[in-house]
Amino acid sequence: MIKLLLVEDDANLSYIIQTGLEDLIGGYEVTTAANGAEGLKAWEACKPDIIISDIDMPVMNGFDMVERIRETDPDTPILFASALTSPRDVKAGYRLGVNNYIKKPFVPEELDAHIHAMLKLTNGAKSQNETEHYRLGHYTLDAPHATLRDDRTNRPRALTVRESQLLQLLAEHKNETVRRDAILSRLWGAEEGDYFASRSLDVFVNKLRKLLEDEPKVTIKTVRGVGLMLMYEE
Repeated sequence: MIKLLLVEDDANLSYIIQTGLEDLIGGYEVTTAANGAEGLKAWEACKPDIIISDIDMPVMNGFDMVERIRETDPDTPILFASALTSPRDVKAGYRLGVNNYIKKPFVPEELDAHIHAMLKLTNGAKSQNETEHYRLGHYTLDAPHATLRDDRTNRPRALTVRESQLLQLLAEHKNETVRRDAILSRLWGAEEGDYFASRSLDVFVNKLRKLLEDEPKVTIKTVRGVGLMLMYEE
């Protein structure tokens, strides 16, 4: 069963889409949210297979929600379902990391076809990189096994799960700033104001810096007031 997050501020339309998808053969497990802010919380809580979202919503619109999600999650397929499909809106969505668009109105069967096509493409891409290995100079991070291998000696060094998760997150966004609040939310389930989680993050960053200190191509930089960046010279 596909776990789907539906972010839609029109309660009637949300109900129609939810019930229509749940009634299809194979079915869906649908979680709903009424705006982008609720969508972010639901995304963190339910870890959906795919996200379907409106664009024009109160509190937080679809563009802002997708931008926040893509800071730490580059993989979950996101489909914009909206009447806002001007070239400008389409371009903005793709730039932020949306995978596709469907124009309202539509029927559940049409949306179902889009969803399966997107998941097929996404699963194909994942199978090409399912090892989740990240080359960092003369080191290779094996994320699923939480090890950092020195390629000069072929000796792996065990990492804690959180060390591996943090290094993987930074490696996925190398040479890009990852916001501190996004890291705390994803790995600690905490907000930036949480003192103990924030201090714990600093400790883990220092540990990773020491592990990588003999590789001059790799630097974990603190972007003051914003977040962290793994700088890597190819």
